[in-house]
Amino acid sequence: MTKKRLVMGNWKMHGSLDQNAQLLNQLIADLGNAHSQTDIVVCAPHPYLAQLQQLLSGSPIQWGAQNMSEHEAGAFTGEVSATMLKDFGCQWVLLGHSERRALYGETDTLVLAKTQAALQAGLTPVVCVGETEAEHEQNQTQSVILQQLQQLLELSPDLLRRLVIAYEPVWAIGTGKSASPEQAQSVHAYIRGLLQQAEAPNVRILYGGSVNPTNAADLFKMPDIDGALVGGASLKANDFLSIAAA
Repeated sequence: MTKKRLVMGNWKMHGSLDQNAQLLNQLIADLGNAHSQTDIVVCAPHPYLAQLQQLLSGSPIQWGAQNMSEHEAGAFTGEVSATMLKDFGCQWVLLGHSERRALYGETDTLVLAKTQAALQAGLTPVVCVGETEAEHEQNQTQSVILQQLQQLLELSPDLLRRLVIAYEPVWAIGTGKSASPEQAQSVHAYIRGLLQQAEAPNVRILYGGSVNPTNAADLFKMPDIDGALVGGASLKANDFLSIAAA
């Protein structure tokens, strides 16, 4: 069975009701048959998930959240649970994004707990990994990624097969610098090897980090790159659809 490619937009902390409606309506109108070979997903800030549910229901575009709590419910002011995301039709959730790790102190252990909570609720977690520029320059990429994935790889193969992994070199996020297709492929191949050892060789591995309409096709030619996690370009309908169709 060939894996369907996955192209996922991460809006980060952007959007308004008006902007979102314009963007989503344009995505639906111009989608064409880009979705026939590609799962297309939009991850919006929590307040807009109801709007996504309203505008995207019945369309081929799926939606998800950018983060969630590891807890099911309780005295956790400001947090959002997996079951709440499910209430708004989410099928996907981004976890362990480098911005969450760097700015909010999320650890590998916390990312594992969130992943388990998402799986238990029937969401598909997209777990982000990647090295900083300093780690990259010191040739520590593989050891950093192994550390970030180590606890996840101990999940049962049945659970592990339900994940998506997104490799995002931190030095390429929002910088305009992107790993070359060959650089990205070598890291994806390393991750694929780890997944094979854990009996989950077909997990989709996305590349993220300044993906745009110009570099998407070359990235997608690589054998172990199964799609893209798209930041800035996902806020422009034409760019996002060009990547999805690449």
